[in-house]
Amino acid sequence: MPQGKPRNPHKEQHWRHLIDQGQRSGLSVRAFCQRRHVAVPSCYAWQRTLRQRDGSACPVTPPVTALPVHVRPDDRDTPPPLELVLANGRRRRIPPGYDDTQLRQLLRALEDSPC
Repeated sequence: MPQGKPRNPHKEQHWRHLIDQGQRSGLSVRAFCQRRHVAVPSCYAWQRTLRQRDGSACPVTPPVTALPVHVRPDDRDTPPPLELVLANGRRRRIPPGYDDTQLRQLLRALEDSPC
């Protein structure tokens, strides 16, 4: 025997429409709810309820944005960068092949620094 209130088809249709608009908006749930003056917990509760009613075990997820990936050739023969740790805790990486003269000038300037 079902418990609780009987389903209100108008309310369910309203929330289906609202949740669909929210997903299409590209906004976070919180931002969409604030714009529409809807309580965030109510939105999540209705999402869960509608998923259960639809028999879907998977939550609706926003679309994934793909980023380009650049694959570098095998660098096993290339030495790792030199890492310089400054007194203030900052780290600077110096790539292999960096000009020795400039590196010496940089180190001298850092050693002469009063900091």
